[in-house]
Amino acid sequence: MITHGPAKRLTVFIGESDHFRHHSLSTEIIDRARRAGLAGCSVFLGTDGFGATGHLHTARLLSLSEDLPICIVIVDSAERIEAFLPHLDELVTGGLVIVDEVDVVRYVGNPAGRSTKEG
Repeated sequence: MITHGPAKRLTVFIGESDHFRHHSLSTEIIDRARRAGLAGCSVFLGTDGFGATGHLHTARLLSLSEDLPICIVIVDSAERIEAFLPHLDELVTGGLVIVDEVDVVRYVGNPAGRSTKEG
């Protein structure tokens, strides 16, 4: 697990309606990242976006979409990210997968799941 220094960021852009077998593709990616022992994984739901087709997906009231954009971000060592990429070959049949270099400034886990809020 990277606590500081050079690392890689894996970002996967998919749609909310993308599935693997009978469940959400984002859930499958999260589950596999966790089983692979990666440092962490976050999923972000977008409010607007478009992809290769140019079709706009939006959460605006007048044009509700059932396929909002999803961004999945994983940061870990280059070796661990590279080892995880073959999973995405099987899972991501439509979307965008990118890997870029990052510099981790600080990564501190939350011991024993305690709240980080004071008071």
